[in-house]
Amino acid sequence: MRRTIVLVSGGVLLAAALTTAPAAGARIAPPPRPDAVEAPGPATVPGSAGVPGPAGVPESVDVPESVGVVIAARNAARRGIDWAACPEGWGLAAPVQCGRVTVPVDYARPFGASIELAVDRALSTGTPEEHQGALVYNPGGPGGSGLRFPVRSTTGAALWTKTAKAYDFVGFDPRGVGHSAPISCQDPREFARTPKADPVPGGEADKQAHRRAARAYAAGCLRRTGAAVLSQMTTPNAARDLDVLRAALGERGLTYLGVSYGTYLGAVYADLFPTHLRRMVVDSVVDPSPDRIWYRDNLDQDVAFETRWTDWETWVARYDGVYHLGATVPAVQARWQRLRAAAGAHPIGGAVGPAELIGFFQNAPYYDTAWAAVARVWSRYAAGDTQALVDAAAPDPSDTAGEASAENAGAVYTAVECTDARWPADWRTWDRDNTTLNASHPFMTWPNAWLNLPCATWPVPQRTPVDVRSHPGLPPVLIVQSTRDAATPYPGALALHHRLAGSRLVTERHAGSHGVTNLVNPCVNDRVDAYLLTGTLDAHDVVCGPHAAPAPTAP
Repeated sequence: MRRTIVLVSGGVLLAAALTTAPAAGARIAPPPRPDAVEAPGPATVPGSAGVPGPAGVPESVDVPESVGVVIAARNAARRGIDWAACPEGWGLAAPVQCGRVTVPVDYARPFGASIELAVDRALSTGTPEEHQGALVYNPGGPGGSGLRFPVRSTTGAALWTKTAKAYDFVGFDPRGVGHSAPISCQDPREFARTPKADPVPGGEADKQAHRRAARAYAAGCLRRTGAAVLSQMTTPNAARDLDVLRAALGERGLTYLGVSYGTYLGAVYADLFPTHLRRMVVDSVVDPSPDRIWYRDNLDQDVAFETRWTDWETWVARYDGVYHLGATVPAVQARWQRLRAAAGAHPIGGAVGPAELIGFFQNAPYYDTAWAAVARVWSRYAAGDTQALVDAAAPDPSDTAGEASAENAGAVYTAVECTDARWPADWRTWDRDNTTLNASHPFMTWPNAWLNLPCATWPVPQRTPVDVRSHPGLPPVLIVQSTRDAATPYPGALALHHRLAGSRLVTERHAGSHGVTNLVNPCVNDRVDAYLLTGTLDAHDVVCGPHAAPAPTAP
């Protein structure tokens, strides 16, 4: 559940009409002409009943979504993917190749409006005998792009060498993300404007201002994206897209690696398409329990962030001789509070207030690979280098592409989480829960609350989450999780493990970096390789020691 809190101003509201225009630049195709509709042929999607979809069916016809995905997958299997050099400006050089896969906006209307998903791949580096197909990746979010994943196969990085011999590495932009009909909720320049209001309210007036911002943001989602698209920004639809991508790749069974939100996408896929799954690794797991998606999951996250924040402060204090930020956790925390207060009174460099500080400093509880970098910037600021902190925490005003990318990621995050599930509509519930939680877990509680508050007044219908369960034909799933993960707390892995019969859990104890499979820890890495290469799992769950602790670097 990766999020860039510093850039989100919040938003929500009811309103507008179904004819609201989609985001500027969105690649949304008009409905096909009746004589252009591709009817399903005699071949069938694995595990399907081969549901027909005759040519000439009106684009407005409604079918069950389970039928719509069969039709879309069969058409994708027939068409395949036209792989070519990636478009200029995508930053993806050869040997990475790019293509597109067409999916319906609404699977209940498979002959209606469609969008194109951007897909890329790096071919396997092994022999034909070693080749096992495609490994499809999702990095999380919601709102993250997977297009950088194939690059791992081209760099020769030791961690992925064995897997790259066996698989084509495939990444994609999910619906609404990046190059896949991007959605929008706010003008990117306004989204990036700093300094934002302090997320920790000083009183009722501050709360009311944040609530107004949340309503305005949601209204912008409806106005800039349109109800027809916004209402289809759900995890089940992303899972259906994933099955269409599987078919377009020519894969009878999906081999999948999902991290963070990508674990929830994978879990929903496993529930909807158990017989279409070949192997699945889920890393840093969202609790998929319907009563926790998404309101309770975010409250749980606030508690875990406080724990991991303290872990980082403990590390900083241990290396006070390097960073000079305090020799004890209370001393480091007191310095943090002074920094927040100073930025609140006078934004640093005119651009970095408390919201921007949190947006930068939250990298430390997310990833211990960021511990030294964050401490180094703070230490340099404490020694008088103000520009170091401004450069790290404030957006680059000349980076208009970055502004658009950040705004799009925030829009998708909001759209998916708000549409996936019902959220409390009564402000008193939010106020009570977050006021209580903030008293003991202040680092992320109120920033997270405002980020998600648009869901309280979301302008399109909110769905009932999938009750993820095992179904006949589901293969064993490998779950990987660290015990002190802040973004996806450890109980989420236990919950998914309980729900997926035959799954195995590899736990990295006394560690908390978000995303374990891309870190060097042979106890974890060897098991991921064995599973992806041979389908082998341990007979029992496994507990590994932590990966190497980060080393301090001089400011």
